[in-house]
Amino acid sequence: MILFPAIDLKGGRCVRLKRGAMDSATVFNDDPAAQARIFADAGFRWLHCVDLDGAFEGRSVNVEAIKSIRARINLPIQLGGGIRDRAGIDGWLEAGISRVILGTAALRDPALVREAAKTHPGCIAVGIDAKDGKVAVEGWAETSELKVLALARRFEDAGVAAIIFTDIARDGMLQGVNVEATAALANAVRIPVIASGGIASLDDIKALMAAPSTNILGTIIGRALYEGRIIPREALALSDSR
Repeated sequence: MILFPAIDLKGGRCVRLKRGAMDSATVFNDDPAAQARIFADAGFRWLHCVDLDGAFEGRSVNVEAIKSIRARINLPIQLGGGIRDRAGIDGWLEAGISRVILGTAALRDPALVREAAKTHPGCIAVGIDAKDGKVAVEGWAETSELKVLALARRFEDAGVAAIIFTDIARDGMLQGVNVEATAALANAVRIPVIASGGIASLDDIKALMAAPSTNILGTIIGRALYEGRIIPREALALSDSR
């Protein structure tokens, strides 16, 4: 199981939110590139990065911070937040980002996702953020009427690398990952699923690893790392045990 340490960017700083509320931001590091280096030195093999300002504005905002992260580490980076057109996708992949996450675009412009996945095999992920079982977009500010599984199934044959499934109610709350919903989605589609939201301890990672699905690719870890609730060495040893 791949562990993805998270760097969420707001105003050029590394923050964590609670349930996606921008006014709940806690700053954990003023230097995102330095934080990325900490994660790389700890032994993580991927980095998950989100441009929070970009998610609300519909365009990349924390560009310099992201580029500084890319320059500081050699890890593959998956990036989401405000990337909603072909120019944005191509630009970030050309800048060295390994995987672009499309969330709002996946709901509103599925043809863009298909086109990008075909042009850039293995480099496009679909971000599906769930609020009461329905898809939320625009930085979680709007909730659609579309169910999570219905959106996921739209891309079964598109060649996307992964679905990043976030339970908004648990994100940043340290209340435990939604194993049941994650496993249900992973069993219902062929696309590998990455869990996000609520990871609080090693027990959550163990629960995902024990879930009745072989299609859960990994999980994103945020606040639990920053607050020292999860020790990287222990988490990586656990994830490598399967």
